[in-house]
Amino acid sequence: MNIDLKDIGPRLAEQFQGLQGRHPGQWPLAPRLLCAAGVMALVAGLGYFFYWSGQFEKQEKGAREEQKLRDEYKSKMAQAINLEALKQQKIEVDKSVVLLEKQLPSKSEMARLLSDINQAGVGRGLQFELFKPGQEVVRDYYAELPIEIKVTGRYNDIGAFAADMANLPRIVTLNNMSVVTGKDGALQMDAVAKTFRYLDQDELNAQRQAREDKKAKGKKGKKAKGKGKNAEGDAK
Repeated sequence: MNIDLKDIGPRLAEQFQGLQGRHPGQWPLAPRLLCAAGVMALVAGLGYFFYWSGQFEKQEKGAREEQKLRDEYKSKMAQAINLEALKQQKIEVDKSVVLLEKQLPSKSEMARLLSDINQAGVGRGLQFELFKPGQEVVRDYYAELPIEIKVTGRYNDIGAFAADMANLPRIVTLNNMSVVTGKDGALQMDAVAKTFRYLDQDELNAQRQAREDKKAKGKKGKKAKGKGKNAEGDAK
């Protein structure tokens, strides 16, 4: 059977004529197919906007939550694997902290430590020109006491005195050291000896309260600054 393409257009146009007032079920084949395709497209569009789009969003949200849970699982699994090693490391750190704390004198022991420093120099035959404890500096968990010292003596004796400082049972460091030759040929050493002590419980409580007050003050400052910006915006 030969199909004349020129006749297809007029035949299709003829099927769309006289449709008004007729039931769609009585329409010719072409209008019915076109109407069915339109209805399907409409249903698909409405379904996407009112149902499927929400389902896609839920699926994407679920995928993000799944990835987050996977990352958390990997992190916790790594921590669990290294838990024993971390426990052992904590034990070693605690031992080191205890050892260091034993090297820090209490407030009542500071006078004896200063006496030990002085006796170490005298025992080496050094002459103290200056021995001046400075202002104590309180840190988070310890206090630092600088001591300005100036001693004169022989080279070997000054070296032995520096070694004695390192061998004291308490932590003492020599800082800002300078050695010059005096008029009589003896050496003169200027230095700042620093010693440390641990804070007692009252001092620790005071430090903790000071940090909390500073933190609270910072939050209030941020809130006040934010209110100021809002007020400027309202004025504009």
